[in-house]
Amino acid sequence: MRIHRPAALLAVLALALTGCGAEVAPDRAAGRSADGHYPVTVENCGVPTTYRQAPRRVVTNDVGIADIMFALGLQDHMAGYVMPAYRGRIDAVAWKDAYDQVPWLSKKAITKEIALDARADLVFAGWNYGFGEDTNLTPASLKKLGIGSYVLTESCRNGASGGSRGVLPPLEALYADLENLGKIFHVEDRAAALVKKYRQQVAEAAAKAPAPARRPSVFLYDDGRDKPLTAGRYAGPHDIITKAGGDHVMKDLKDSWTTVGWETVVARDPDVIVVNDYGTPTGAQKKAFLKSYPPLANVSAVKNDRIYVMDYADLVESPRNPAAVGALARYLRGVRTTG
Repeated sequence: MRIHRPAALLAVLALALTGCGAEVAPDRAAGRSADGHYPVTVENCGVPTTYRQAPRRVVTNDVGIADIMFALGLQDHMAGYVMPAYRGRIDAVAWKDAYDQVPWLSKKAITKEIALDARADLVFAGWNYGFGEDTNLTPASLKKLGIGSYVLTESCRNGASGGSRGVLPPLEALYADLENLGKIFHVEDRAAALVKKYRQQVAEAAAKAPAPARRPSVFLYDDGRDKPLTAGRYAGPHDIITKAGGDHVMKDLKDSWTTVGWETVVARDPDVIVVNDYGTPTGAQKKAFLKSYPPLANVSAVKNDRIYVMDYADLVESPRNPAAVGALARYLRGVRTTG
């Protein structure tokens, strides 16, 4: 999608004049709101940001991020969402009506042009979830256009090089985003209720998980033939696997989503492989590849056909994570370990 230069200029001027609600300089905040809530400051990926008012035209990138907004009932604050059609089911969620109500702006990658065309005042995305220097779509580049940003906490960079991501345990990252957005949009009660509900769901699943002595080891397979893309300790699958009663074999990786070598997978010999299902190849095709790939022939999960397919939207940071813990826990309870 391309926006004509005059329209883009008018959009930038309008945003600059009206203000998006996000200000990194607290001294520019113009007094308190009538109810005393604004201005409000939250810390996002270590950066304090002050909001003079709730953003009104949010554009989100990817399914889990849209889910977070919809679970909080914030669809009236959205200008639209960007999401490839294959990134998660949206027809059987509690917030399906919100998906029907809010414009689906693009089924491709988010761009500055999309944000400008939507007259966005805030872009909610993440590093490698829409933000990236390679596309010149960053919080800094959006700020120059008068557009604010909120970075998905699962994707926060944790080093000076900017290569690895993750600063909180994955479920805590979800709770942090819910609480931050609750403050930004003045829906703290909704956020608190969701966090309480999700913590309870996870606790109930964990209580029924396999005993520590019988915890099956689990590897997350996202994609890749030459090198598998997997999840480290800061990606959603780590907490989903761990709370469900599994031993995440890549828990020593201080990153979120990253690649490893097949020799590492073979050496760690997981009892179970969880497959991330999205796009092409499909989950079924990925499972077939794993079962036919010669180097994996003696891996326990492959030998015993313990390959469990889960939906993408369950595995990236989203309000679907707690239910995913329960689903995986039920599967793992039926697994006999090789130890």
